[in-house]
Amino acid sequence: MGTSVGKSHRTASYPLLKGQKALVTGANSGIGRATAIGLGRVGADVVVNYVADRDSAEEVVREIETFGVRAYAHEADVSQEDQVAGMVSRMVEQFGTIDVLVANAGLQRDAAATDMTLAQWRKVLDVNLTGQFLCAREAIREFMRRGVVPEVSRSAGKIICMSSVHQIIPWSGHVNYAASKGGVLMMMETLAQELAPHKIRVNAVAPGAIRTPINRSAWDTPEAEADLLRLIPYRRVGDPEDIARAVAVLASDLLDYVVGATLYVDGGMTLFPGFATGG
Repeated sequence: MGTSVGKSHRTASYPLLKGQKALVTGANSGIGRATAIGLGRVGADVVVNYVADRDSAEEVVREIETFGVRAYAHEADVSQEDQVAGMVSRMVEQFGTIDVLVANAGLQRDAAATDMTLAQWRKVLDVNLTGQFLCAREAIREFMRRGVVPEVSRSAGKIICMSSVHQIIPWSGHVNYAASKGGVLMMMETLAQELAPHKIRVNAVAPGAIRTPINRSAWDTPEAEADLLRLIPYRRVGDPEDIARAVAVLASDLLDYVVGATLYVDGGMTLFPGFATGG
């Protein structure tokens, strides 16, 4: 049986997460959308978090429901503590618990360091880093309250932090974004260390160049794509479904012994391609 969650294999499925309850933040577009749909495809009931554009979130819900699982949309700003607590509380009330958190919500506010405002700095850190922490904290509390349910999963819960290759690759003109993702790396590893004895698995997925609205200018013309491909040894730009497949498998018991790891899904971008010809 296949484990594909790509658009070209819509009838193929394998219940990697059958009966599990997943929350995906920032799930009404891009990587979050593909991930939410992918988790539904492999058997999970899914909460589709969004902060704007309810219509798109409801479209994701309807697509997930075609797989015979449950889903609903929930509006919440992940940088707001009370909204995150309310979102997880409602999930526990409606679905009974949470088994998988995909902390995906993120944004960019780009500027040169000399021009970057404090508001731009804070907004990116608040959403990309603090938002992941707040969501993780609420999920952890439920994981620890419930404990392991062997017929559902070998672990008490799974957290997947959506990071970026820029957790290790500096990115001029994006100091707030790169700092937020560097923070995600250390937050994820520290949480993994702290929570592993409780049978809670914390890991990260770090996308490279993916075709999403947030970076459209980097790939939406032949010239821009050709320039981008110089940074990707595999010579293709990734699709959101590439990330969705990685998340689905990482959240499953197939990778139950993977703790505190970052899975780079980047076509080799982190292999320093400039050195392929001697630097």
